[in-house]
Amino acid sequence: MDLYSQIIINAVEAAKEAVVKIDVLKKNKQGKKVPAGSGSGFLFSSDGYLFTNSHVVNGADQIAITLHDGSQQAAQLVGEDPDSDLAVLKTDAQGYSAAKLGDSSGVRIGQLVIAIGNPYGFQHTVTSGVVSALGRTLRTQTGRLIDNIIQTDAALNPGNSGGPLIDADGQVIGVNTATIRGAQGLCFAIGINTATSIVTQLIGEGRVRRAYLGLATQVVDLHSRVINFHVLKNKQGLFVVSVEPGTPAEQAGIREGDFIIAFCDRPVESSDDLFRLLTRDKIGAFQFITVLRNGQKLDLRITPVENNAAAKAVTR
Repeated sequence: MDLYSQIIINAVEAAKEAVVKIDVLKKNKQGKKVPAGSGSGFLFSSDGYLFTNSHVVNGADQIAITLHDGSQQAAQLVGEDPDSDLAVLKTDAQGYSAAKLGDSSGVRIGQLVIAIGNPYGFQHTVTSGVVSALGRTLRTQTGRLIDNIIQTDAALNPGNSGGPLIDADGQVIGVNTATIRGAQGLCFAIGINTATSIVTQLIGEGRVRRAYLGLATQVVDLHSRVINFHVLKNKQGLFVVSVEPGTPAEQAGIREGDFIIAFCDRPVESSDDLFRLLTRDKIGAFQFITVLRNGQKLDLRITPVENNAAAKAVTR
């Protein structure tokens, strides 16, 4: 047997027992639970925790998993983060080997990768390819951009979502999440480091806490004279369209018509730039937000609060 084939076989052997098929049931208008889609996942701990995509299990009334040997088990949603499209499930299943998690920061363009999943219900389908690009961004169903997405040409189809992307050693380096409809060879996975960075919050709190300011913005180009006068790094800024009453933004004195150009001393050129900075550690701690108003640059003190909308998104 050729070396390439043997590498793939060995990698799949190392990871296959951890991969599961996920079936979701939701209640219809009559209150009856009916099939509402399927996806993939993989067990990453010896006590039955597994990763999948949030969009696979969001709103599920019942979740069932099928193990590598064909046995079926119930699973419960422990926590999900729609903004990163990740979810953690828990099962009492026995007789599996947990996947070994790798380090997505060490992934290189051109390296061999293998996807295992259940496209269109065909359980434990294996596809292979290479890492096509790194550092991509991908917009989730909540509208947020996820950073450091791995692009690959390992074929993915509906049902692959939530399954592992593994390297030649059988270690998980990504969570398969999306393809671009109508395109060929454009498939994406969330880096496993992103998943491990939030898993403690998902297991402990059922969600990922993020900071909230309470304003609506739109991206605008900044005039070159403004950039030069204030010696800005920005070419764009956020025009404040509205400020919600009683929110940190209003309390900080931000007004409609302001231009936000920085937060925590970091340039902000898009709503996604700002969103990336609104992390858990910013909740309840005052920060400086920089705005342009009537030709003046102002540093305003603002204390973000927790985004309650994120908490409501959790389904237990």
